[in-house]
Amino acid sequence: MTDLANLTDALLSAAKKAGAESADAIATHGTSVTINVLNGALEQAERAEGTDIGLRVLIGKRQACVSASDTSPDTIATMAERAVAMARLAPEDPNIGLADPSEITHTWDITALDLAEDAPEPDAAHFQNAALEAEAAALSHKGITQADSVTAGYSNTAIHLAATNGFSGGYGRTSHGLSCVAITGTGTDMERDYFGDSRSHAADMMSPAEIGHIAAQRTLERAGARKPPTGTYPVLYDERISSGLIGHLLQAANGSSIARGSSWLRDRLGEQVLPDGITLTEDPHRPRIRGSKPFDAEGLATYARNIVENGTLMGWTLDLATARKLGMKSTASAARGTGGPPNPSIGNVTMTQGPQSRDDLIRDMGTGLLVTSLIGSTINPTTGDYSRGASGFWIENGEITYPVTECTIAGNLHDMLATLIPANDARTHLSRVVPSLLVESLTIAGA
Repeated sequence: MTDLANLTDALLSAAKKAGAESADAIATHGTSVTINVLNGALEQAERAEGTDIGLRVLIGKRQACVSASDTSPDTIATMAERAVAMARLAPEDPNIGLADPSEITHTWDITALDLAEDAPEPDAAHFQNAALEAEAAALSHKGITQADSVTAGYSNTAIHLAATNGFSGGYGRTSHGLSCVAITGTGTDMERDYFGDSRSHAADMMSPAEIGHIAAQRTLERAGARKPPTGTYPVLYDERISSGLIGHLLQAANGSSIARGSSWLRDRLGEQVLPDGITLTEDPHRPRIRGSKPFDAEGLATYARNIVENGTLMGWTLDLATARKLGMKSTASAARGTGGPPNPSIGNVTMTQGPQSRDDLIRDMGTGLLVTSLIGSTINPTTGDYSRGASGFWIENGEITYPVTECTIAGNLHDMLATLIPANDARTHLSRVVPSLLVESLTIAGA
């Protein structure tokens, strides 16, 4: 595999030679395998491998970014020259700049994070067999007419970052995944649902048969779906999609949105945004979890922090530039690819779970909607007005009565988040650990 540290060193040297005052560089190398099966046979097999490099140069308060997938010395030299020429023409931004050398980290324990398994890449037959097993399990259920988009895959990615302020570091991560979509019915009566699993280590994966069975069970439960009544009712977000609701809060607390003044949370810092007793914690040091990392894209040591504590909004998600603009300190949340500068981004998030099960919340909500799937999105970023297409199950007298499709749920995120009630069913191996969430009142547009 290409020596990524040498590549970033070469990029920085070329940048200085071309006239950059400071610079940072990123190099990534990845391999991926994707296998699709259909009707008991291989449908598609893909394998990709490549190295990508990116360079950001700074001249005063001007910057420019360039990227390439060719790592030859001539290409690196040309990249640096073009980046410097672009930077000289770029508009000034008083907030950009590398971290001060006193801010960067030089020590971390990548072994403790255990992000990449120490094992050879499985061969394609392994993934094909897993996908075929999941498909067979789904098709074994009476009423399932087809298993569609049965996909198994693997990736192994390494990254190295370096900057002229003295930072240099890298790490790798692996990922295994398997998903299955099952279909029941035909024509306009067709319904589908899915299930999948993704882990950093193969040993942690659910069995293919279990994945196929769950996909089939979910699909069969949706047979005969119809529109719900129109009105104002409680809505329970199932655990499989509840993290999306919390994702709207996380996006509104992103420093980029705050700095632009385009967030419905912009005036809520230090105020209550969730009910008492609920805390949202970002922890980038959870072992074997996708969103974990030892340092951010600007070389700052990552750390655990409470975004919301006991219902109160504690702070924004910041990289160096947004922190400077807002007169704050970076939360070590910078992320970047090879083609652009750092931006604030959230990683692993864990939400306080409640004492009740999802079934308890269904029983207590009386009449309302259990949402298991969302489509489309109309979110006003400055007011928090919310509207989404939804499907799931109608609840009457505290019991599931029939599957629901083609409805819209609407409300305002301020009110929705202030009254939500969490269940206790979050899957703790996910990057976003969020349980099912009951919202007291939303407008449902159905039949």
